[in-house]
Formats: sequence, C-alpha cells, structure tokens
Amino acid sequence: MVFHKSVSLLSKLRSRAVQQPGLRNSVRWLQVQTSSDVDLHSQLKELIPEQQERLKKLKSEHGKVQLGNITVDMVLGGMRGMTGLLWETSLLDPEEGIRFRGLSIPECQKLLPAAKPDGEPLPEGLLWLLLTGKVPTKEQVDALSKELRNRATVPDHVYKTIDALPVTAHPMTQFATGVMALQVQSEFQKAYEKGIHKSKYWEPTYEDSLSLIAQLPIVASYVYRRIYKNGQVIPMDHSLDYGGNFAHMLGFDNPSMLELMRLYVTIHSDHEGGNVSAHTGHLVASALSDPYLSFAAALNGLAGPLHGLANQEVLLWIKSVVEECGENVSEEHLKDYVWKTLNSGKVVPGFGHGVLRKTDPRYTCQREFALKHLPDDPLFKLVSNLYQVVPPILLELGKVKNPWPNVDAHSGVLLNHYGLTEARYYTVLFGVSRAIGICAQLIWDRALGLPLERPKSVTMEWLENYCKKAA
Repeated sequence: MVFHKSVSLLSKLRSRAVQQPGLRNSVRWLQVQTSSDVDLHSQLKELIPEQQERLKKLKSEHGKVQLGNITVDMVLGGMRGMTGLLWETSLLDPEEGIRFRGLSIPECQKLLPAAKPDGEPLPEGLLWLLLTGKVPTKEQVDALSKELRNRATVPDHVYKTIDALPVTAHPMTQFATGVMALQVQSEFQKAYEKGIHKSKYWEPTYEDSLSLIAQLPIVASYVYRRIYKNGQVIPMDHSLDYGGNFAHMLGFDNPSMLELMRLYVTIHSDHEGGNVSAHTGHLVASALSDPYLSFAAALNGLAGPLHGLANQEVLLWIKSVVEECGENVSEEHLKDYVWKTLNSGKVVPGFGHGVLRKTDPRYTCQREFALKHLPDDPLFKLVSNLYQVVPPILLELGKVKNPWPNVDAHSGVLLNHYGLTEARYYTVLFGVSRAIGICAQLIWDRALGLPLERPKSVTMEWLENYCKKAA
C-alpha cells in the first residue's frame, strides 16, 4: 500500500515538473534512485564527482552572471535578501515554504520511510535525502540507523566537562560545551595535520559529521537528565531509531511522543543556509574548522532569542496568557492580552518570519499532528485561537510583513502535552535537529571545495560618500 502511494506521488511530481521547470531538477534526483546499496558513504563517492563537474561548469560558463543589485538597505539591514550563499540541501520559498532537495514537508511525510505504517518520517531518511538527493528505501534507512547507533559512543571526558558547569547553567550552554568536548576525536583535524589532499577533505568530514549526529542525542539527553532528573541517565535502546531513541533517553516512551520526536527532528533539520545557525556553521567551516568546531559555533547562534531560543519564549508566553486569563479565555480577552504584549514593547513570540510570507508549513504539519493525537489539549486549543486572533492584529499594526505563525508557535505545546514541560530545554532539541542539515551541507562544502567566506564590509562614511557620488 505504501509502495503504491509512493509511486502515485512520484507520478504526480513528474507531471508537475513538466509544468514547473524549477521542480525538474529535484524530480531528477528522485528518478535516479535505483541503487540497492545500503551504504551511504558509497553512494556519496558515486555522486560527488558528478556534482563537482556540475559546479565547475556553472562557474566557468556563468560565473559573471549578475544575480541582483545590492542596496544600502541590505547592507544596513543585516544582509537581508542578498543572494550570496550556496546551500544544496534545502531551499526556502517565501510563499511556498521549505523544500528539502525539492520535496515539501507533506511530500517528505509521504515518501520517506517511517517507523510504522502511516507514521512520521524517520530523521535518518531525511539525512539520506539531504546528502544524496535521493529518497531512500526502508532497508537503506535501517542500515543508516544501525550505523548511527554504532557511532553513538560518548567519551567520559565529555560528561566530566559538562559536570564542571553549574547545574543552573542554561541547557544550551551545557550542550554546546559538550559538543566542544567531543571535538578532541575529530578525524578531520587528524587527517589535516597528517597532510590530506584537499580533494579528500570530504571523507574525514563525513566521518566527523555522522559521528557528531550520532552522539548529539546522548549528550543532549545527559544535559536534560542532569538538570531536571537528578542526573539519572537512561541508556540507549538499540532496538530504536534515531528520533525514538532520543525521546527514550530523555525519559519519554509514549509511542506518540516517539512519533512526535521523529517529526520534530525531521522538520527542524534544515531551513536553507541564510539563517543564523546554518550560516554560522558554514562560515566557521569555510576556515576548514572541523564539524565539531563549526557546529558548536552554530549552536551559539541558535541560542539567541531572535533564532532558536524563540521556541522556549513561545511556551512561556502562552503560559503567561493562561496565568492571567485562564485556559478558556474569550477571544476579546485574548485580543486584549496580545495588545498588552505589543504595547509593552515586546513581540508576540511565534509569529512572523524573516523570509516566509505565509503560514510556516512546519507549523501546519505540527497542527495536523495535534489534531490527530491531542485535539482536546487546552493549550493546543489556545494556540488554535491565537492563529485566528494574532495575524489580524499584526496586520492592523502595519509594521509586520508576515503576521502568520512560524514553527516555534506550535512545538512547545506538543512537547508540553507529553510531559516535556521544561521550556528552557527546547532549544537543545532544535540543536540536535539542526545538526542533520548543517552537517549534510558541510560534507558537500568540502566535496565541492567551497572557499573561505570573506564578504566585503564598508564604513558608514564610505556609504555616505558613495551615495553622494551616485546622486
């Protein structure tokens, strides 16, 4: 049944590709999935030479093509809207949302292998898709799951390093510290010191990246159990997949919670390259810093309240609504509280996005999960009411380009329902997820030989003089 659904969807995608040229390349990736090889490394060794030639041709034939004009607003506005970064694993369209190697989130949910029939996609399947551009078989995903479990050994010094911090330190501080402690095992660093040829950089980068991805749930769950559960650590279950094991090691074995973690890790994995964490990882790695150093830097960007920390802020704000207005707050009282928040100089967390101009598809799939698994949850009902109340108010305010909810508007309520109530920890979950996208792209950065990132900066005086001359 699942096979027939997949074939039907592929037929629809091919049909759409005829009408939508932008989709042709992504469908092409799907069509070349004929290998039964379950080894991810071998598949990459086949794909990389082809993509190296593709990049070489693109640069030689079209290197001088202009992609747009840079304005003073862009320079002063945090480089917003500048096209200046190659990111192969995903693409974010302002109106359509994220696509992973050309596939939307609903398409990923239908095509990627799941742990059970009609279940949520396995994150390992998305990692395979991001790295190869191909939808994997269940056998390939199972093999990758096994490989990640085999790599999931964390040295004792990592725990000791985390334990040196106060237990009151923010979970992201403890998590990033653990990642830095893992760095001593970097295969890339060892290979570089021995004098590896640059054409082979991607191979130790691959080793580091898969080991890092495998170890992160263990480090993250250790931080959680250390802070909130008196240090009572739960070992890995070797019968479980990546997302299921993460939930288990945190202390949650409800089958629906395991499904939620699979969905959560999948949809938070990548969001093209311009966001702070992804760009930071790419930037640091462009100096040939190894994946551990690069990802630790990315985590520090993710920890900011304008990026990943927003997911903890949403649940805290929703709980503040309940504390002041009650769970069954009327629409009018809800409007009053939203205006109260805005008039105090704060934002309503979970609404708006730097790129998107519609409701975030990651919000939508979480809403569908809630409708299926927890339709009567009081906080879910409140989130649904906010979806109706907040956007019109933000439009009335007249200062927001996108008044619609983003991914952070929903995730906390789902986690809270299953007992993961500690909002300060939520960004760590985001961090574990984001490693899949950042590391997948980092492997391709090294395979394609992408250079040191070094944009030009100017002073305010330079801009003033330039504008005077241009006037």
